Amino acid sequence: MERENLTVYEAQAFACAQEIIQQSNAKAGQLFLVGCSTSEILGAHPGTNSAPEVGQAVMNGILRACRSHQLYLCGQCCEHLNRAVILESAAAERYGYEEVCVIPQPKAGGSFAAALWKALDAPCAVEHVKAHLGLDIGCVMIGMNLRDVAVPVRLKASHIGQALVCAAKTRPKLIGGERAVYRAM
Repeated sequence: MERENLTVYEAQAFACAQEIIQQSNAKAGQLFLVGCSTSEILGAHPGTNSAPEVGQAVMNGILRACRSHQLYLCGQCCEHLNRAVILESAAAERYGYEEVCVIPQPKAGGSFAAALWKALDAPCAVEHVKAHLGLDIGCVMIGMNLRDVAVPVRLKASHIGQALVCAAKTRPKLIGGERAVYRAM
């Protein structure tokens, strides 16, 4: 892998993360979810070309953005780990998520999740989260780990490498009826 490409992937990931954080008005302590296919970034089908160095570069960019806004970065694992989520133990405890016993690997969990595990102070895995915002890098379907009402956000950059990037923020449910009054979000 050429070093220049890794630098580009890291910069693209940072830019995408910064934009969704700003557009979603994220607050300190919220969960920022990322699902990432390094195979897709490199132009291959998901699960066919796991690239730890690419996962590391993308994770570095997004983690830098999350830390600058005091957000918890969560990494959604691939289907081999049933889409488990990697995050800081403090975040799991804060949100009441039960820890499960697994450590992601590049070909069993994904390169992004494996890189995140190594980067966190006290990493843990949980089965599900209800994240406040997120990035789906390579069409890996993060919706199952977002809060109930996800709102798509169009980013200026639509790709990291060759992978399509979709972004989402969430909002509280609007409940009630025609007489209900809602606060601005």
